[in-house]
Amino acid sequence: MALRYVGLVVMILHFLGTSWVKAQSKPRILISTDIGGTDADDFQSMIHLLMYADQFQIEGLVSSPFGDGRKQNILDIIDLYEKDLPKLKKHSSGFPAPDALRKVCKQGTIPEAPYKGFSTSTEGSNWLITCAKKPSDQPLWVLVWGGIEDVAQALHDAPEIKEKIRVYWIGGPNKKWSVNAYTYLAEYHPDLWMIEANATYRGLFMDSESLKSLTGKAYYGTHIQGKGALGKDFVNYYKGEIKMGDTPSLAYLMKGNPDIPMGESWGGSFTRIDRSSRTLFEGNSTRADTVATYAVLEWQFQGPKLEIPQDSACFTFKSGGQSWPGYYLGEGIYGVRYSPKQAETGTYTTASNIPELNGQTGSYVSIAPWPGKPGPDDIKLGTHWYGDRAEPELFLGPQQGAKTVAKHREAFLSDWAKRWEWLK
Repeated sequence: MALRYVGLVVMILHFLGTSWVKAQSKPRILISTDIGGTDADDFQSMIHLLMYADQFQIEGLVSSPFGDGRKQNILDIIDLYEKDLPKLKKHSSGFPAPDALRKVCKQGTIPEAPYKGFSTSTEGSNWLITCAKKPSDQPLWVLVWGGIEDVAQALHDAPEIKEKIRVYWIGGPNKKWSVNAYTYLAEYHPDLWMIEANATYRGLFMDSESLKSLTGKAYYGTHIQGKGALGKDFVNYYKGEIKMGDTPSLAYLMKGNPDIPMGESWGGSFTRIDRSSRTLFEGNSTRADTVATYAVLEWQFQGPKLEIPQDSACFTFKSGGQSWPGYYLGEGIYGVRYSPKQAETGTYTTASNIPELNGQTGSYVSIAPWPGKPGPDDIKLGTHWYGDRAEPELFLGPQQGAKTVAKHREAFLSDWAKRWEWLK
């Protein structure tokens, strides 16, 4: 009888222990998002995140730079989540309270970083440091859906947190805008654990081989329409067509082993890279200059020696109908960085009140795959920096590595469809 009792106690303790471990094993995440900016897909990704909030320990929701995005945009989606929460909780008790989510919403950097790659601390960068320093046997996954400025600022202010965090960054177009912060991270924190997904993420919304009900245009009408406050809001972004280019960062933690970036996961498969391609031009470039797509391109121009602080914005670099600030580097040298988001023949011009910097023109040719051929200006990286797979068979159209996400698209969207049924 005693042995039976002991055995029963052991079984109970084992069950409780297993349950406790399972609860504690929810990934710790901090989201940095440019929600509310020029690209509405972050609203879709935030809705998706909250519908799976029972699977994560959400420690931070930070509004990052670009466009008009602010913390309030995150809070607005949480308000909708609160309306749907009673239905969600019928299926899982693990959904966090809306007020708990509101408490971890923080405002991050609003403008892009200057040439040096960092500026001043923000509510968002300080919160990232606070979360990273919490006692835990798990890393803090920092999922970056926009500019990477707050990560750069946090690591500048507290470099010791590198051992506590893992970063999955949706780069590509975001790298183009965050090129200064990115260059700072690569140069001064090459030992950061980083997944730099410049194109892989596109496999989530490139659906030429999908089932008809799971195409980006059909999914809303088939699975979302008429379901909850979140479903009612979803149609406001791209008329309900599935984009969610940032969601693969979360999907990476949902299915697969996140400790092994080279393995299979809903968020893609990646390869270790030991360098980040960079090309420095002293003066203008021409079509004879071939660079890697997603490379850091850096132009430096000679001009007058001015009595102004270094990192002062004093000219404009224009390419593809968009503009970036150029900066004074001191001693009569002026510089600007750019990163092409696709294979292209690009052209640029400069504009400035300083005659030597006004009307500079040039071009370049960018080609895939990234990081391309080694060059003398490349930035050496550590052992835990990962990038898009470069095998030709893993390209989806021109998008490098995108098939490593697209192959799981049906399973991912089918799983999400089940959760939309919860909101009927």
